[in-house]
Amino acid sequence: MSTVKSKKLQIGTDATSSNNFTIYQPATPDGTLRIGVGNADSPTEVGKFDSNGYVATNAPAFSAYLSADQSVSSGVITKIQFDTEEFDTNNCFDNITNYRFTPTVAGYYQINASLRSEGSSLSLAAFYIYKNGSSIFIPALDTEHSSTTHISGSTLVHCNGTSDYIEIYGRVDGSSPKFGNDNCRFSGFLARAV
Repeated sequence: MSTVKSKKLQIGTDATSSNNFTIYQPATPDGTLRIGVGNADSPTEVGKFDSNGYVATNAPAFSAYLSADQSVSSGVITKIQFDTEEFDTNNCFDNITNYRFTPTVAGYYQINASLRSEGSSLSLAAFYIYKNGSSIFIPALDTEHSSTTHISGSTLVHCNGTSDYIEIYGRVDGSSPKFGNDNCRFSGFLARAV
């Protein structure tokens, strides 16, 4: 029995390297088999197989939350300022300026959000998923509670991997309304690349 020791196998001989694939193991073997776009001399990794199966490379995922109460005006749809990241695998979430997710891989993203609204004499609490500055989905609306409510929802959204971005807005109607600290959460991940 013989063993092939080559570390890279190029599939394709097109003059344009981006039309070729390479299967290889890393320079320092770690029990994974890598898949790359490009020629064997310099492939760009797009995925790998390990003992658990296939793992996509550069699949954006993040989770963020509001670290302190955010006061809002009653009845005004307001962007929630998710300022604390739990994780952000591809540095696609802006938790400082725009509080938005701008994924760098084209595909379908599972977007999740929750809102805790607080105040008195509340008559409505809602949050909205926005894409590129426009509301695309209102996953939750609460008119049953007068002082505190917690609502959540999710949807799949297609993003082009370059300019598309996702934000979460909320609305609370009542006296002294606010979004309640770490119970306001926003997360997302690549469900399927295209």
